[in-house]
Amino acid sequence: MLFEELIQEHYNSKEYPALAALTEEWNETRPFEGLKVLVATPIFRNSLVQYEALLAGGAELYVGRTAEGTTVPSDVSIVELLQESDIPVLSPEMVLDMEQEDEFMDLILDCAGQFSACHPKIGFVELTKTGVSYYEDVDFPVFIADSGIIKRIETSLGTGDGFFRGLIQAGYTHFEGKKLLVFGSGKVGCGIALQGIKNGCSVVTVTDLSHKNQPNDFVLTLESNGVKIVDKNDIASVVSEIQSANFLVTATGVKNALSNEELQAALSNSKTVLANMGVEDEFSDEFPEDRVLNKKLPLNFSLEEPTHLKYIDASLALHAALGERLVLERDGVIDAEDENSKGLRVPPTEIEQKLLSITMQDGLIGSEIAQLMGLQA
Repeated sequence: MLFEELIQEHYNSKEYPALAALTEEWNETRPFEGLKVLVATPIFRNSLVQYEALLAGGAELYVGRTAEGTTVPSDVSIVELLQESDIPVLSPEMVLDMEQEDEFMDLILDCAGQFSACHPKIGFVELTKTGVSYYEDVDFPVFIADSGIIKRIETSLGTGDGFFRGLIQAGYTHFEGKKLLVFGSGKVGCGIALQGIKNGCSVVTVTDLSHKNQPNDFVLTLESNGVKIVDKNDIASVVSEIQSANFLVTATGVKNALSNEELQAALSNSKTVLANMGVEDEFSDEFPEDRVLNKKLPLNFSLEEPTHLKYIDASLALHAALGERLVLERDGVIDAEDENSKGLRVPPTEIEQKLLSITMQDGLIGSEIAQLMGLQA
């Protein structure tokens, strides 16, 4: 295998049981034989394990990359490794140029909608919730990996872990008794908040309570763990929380979420350590990037491994397995669950359950996943 030596040098096989299982299976079945498959997940060392699985399945592999400084950063050394290994690294513009020459990708495994303007022959798989809006009107089948349960592992466990590793790398090592203010109560925000509690922080979450009579599972989880919840529309209270916070992190998934003038003034006048963990710039375009750790890019992307492989393995496996599902539907091996197979689609339950079972039984984080699912039951 192309990257096997490097993968074995840095990882225990129990850190990637789901991708290992797909690699073993696809070595035999070769579902992507002769197909051009572009994968646009952030390019870091742990991404190599996903590439290996696709190559084992017979894919003619292309890796997608946007320009430096955009919302999906990458490790330059891994980009160079791919290029040295004769794996093309392409921008969206380069793929569109290929289409002008009547050369199309068969599958695009996208992230944050980077390649949504392209036209694969079979369809897309989008990894993130952020990318959904780019695909609402496309005339292709588009699986949204983030619509299922498996992404909770990455976003609720792995992202919280990555946030604190990012803080430590930036020189902040003492968290006991510190106040952590989290904007957003989705999977990412909830995961960061719970990790904050584990690190001894006093945690406050700012979220939308306009539907307080029907709180989501994550808000209930936060409340049951002693997290104070503040309504984002109560600007005076939010400003007060900013003024007294030691650490503040945005995780709403909404561009310019903190653009309110009063919030901007409070942020500018505070000594709070600021960070973003969303794909978009949530502080506003006008807010100076040097005031936010990692220049407003997700803090964990300042790390050599933004999310530990053990937490992202199942997500990357689902991303690839949904690509296989599109191929099998195209070939008539499996019928599409939806009568209209085009447009946005959720991951089939049987695929998620298979990968989740492998991850819990053969991986390192079975107990953490069990606790997570129990908390959100």
